[in-house]
Amino acid sequence: MDARDVATRFNQAINDRDLESLAALMTDDFRFVDAAGTAFEGKERGRDIWRQFFDGFPDYRNHFETLAEVDGTVVITGRSTCSDPRLEGRALWTARIEGSKVREWCVYEDSPEQRAALDMA
Repeated sequence: MDARDVATRFNQAINDRDLESLAALMTDDFRFVDAAGTAFEGKERGRDIWRQFFDGFPDYRNHFETLAEVDGTVVITGRSTCSDPRLEGRALWTARIEGSKVREWCVYEDSPEQRAALDMA
């Protein structure tokens, strides 16, 4: 399976609020980094974080526009929709893929500085 396909499947599980599919797509040492830069480590912790997130923001969805893969890392542009304005708007993501699983999922604010940092300028 192509790295972009894995990232797309992971995002579909987020949009579907499907914890079992998310967990199945995480490596045991999964790492999630939110837009504030806070990191959470481990598959079980990742499952807990997603469960809490889904409970707090039931209408949150990601809409990907572009996906590019370089050496197992998928760089994604798009937007998030949510009734909470803090989570609504343009976003960037990276997904580090190992085999057919996500090792790391990061969310970033879409800014010129962040695009440059991700070599997306």
